[in-house]
Amino acid sequence: MHLAAPGLHVVGYWSDPSGVELPADKFDTYLRDEGLDAIAAQRVERPSTAPVRERFARCAKSLLQVGPATASAADRRLGLPLELIAERNPYAIGPDQMLPLRLTYQDRPLAGALVAAINSLDPAVRRSARSDADGRVQFALHPGGLWLVKAVHMVEAAADTGAQWSSLWASLTFEVRTAASDE
Repeated sequence: MHLAAPGLHVVGYWSDPSGVELPADKFDTYLRDEGLDAIAAQRVERPSTAPVRERFARCAKSLLQVGPATASAADRRLGLPLELIAERNPYAIGPDQMLPLRLTYQDRPLAGALVAAINSLDPAVRRSARSDADGRVQFALHPGGLWLVKAVHMVEAAADTGAQWSSLWASLTFEVRTAASDE
């Protein structure tokens, strides 16, 4: 992709659903790791050691800045079923400023979801927060490196899918530049 026009560009991708089968213990670990507490609680109420079938789709976005960043440039809703939206231009935030984000599911705020931010330069350090009633979280993100912000939402799968669970994986990627890389 070649982006010549200056400004903040939004690129999105929504995958077709894929299926996966996991052993029960690995599925339960995945639920804990992704903060899917309601589904984990259901599995405790209805314990099973049988493999679990899941359908998942990815809802990915990238923000790409061409030229100088401005605070007025903004991310926008693409209509993905699960979507992370930056409420400020991440390329225009300072090192002591927060980046507010909003998580929506089917165009409505998604409350209580675990949202994590991971930097490519130090992936072991994760920032995470639960979305509030308006689907909002905010993070202080240090400059440098590519950031991945992600969230997962899971519901019971429709009977005709051949799966027990259906999940959507939202991601938002962007770079928080250092002063040296802005020049």
